[in-house]
Amino acid sequence: MFVTPAYAQAAGAPSGAASIAQFAPLILIFVIMYFLMIRPQQKRMKEHRAMVEALKKGDEVVTQGGLIGKVTAVREGEVEVEIAPGVKTRVVRSSITGLVTKTAPVAANS
Repeated sequence: MFVTPAYAQAAGAPSGAASIAQFAPLILIFVIMYFLMIRPQQKRMKEHRAMVEALKKGDEVVTQGGLIGKVTAVREGEVEVEIAPGVKTRVVRSSITGLVTKTAPVAANS
């Protein structure tokens, strides 16, 4: 036989700097995802939670279903919303998506 088998050399172990350079793009992608997606979503959730906890009687709200109504009663996990004169519905607090108008506090000595 005139052909001799060729043997590959064993690859050397990667050095510390080379292994960090391989993971740098992954770390960079995670940092970018955090600042562009995760952090703004957490901020929005915090604002929504504060808005739902601050609901009080007389506020005009919008539900997830698109109903606009006035809060008539606030309970532990739900809110009673009047969507038409004499038509009241019970709505879970977390399903309130926005505040249309906020009731001004009444002065105590007027």
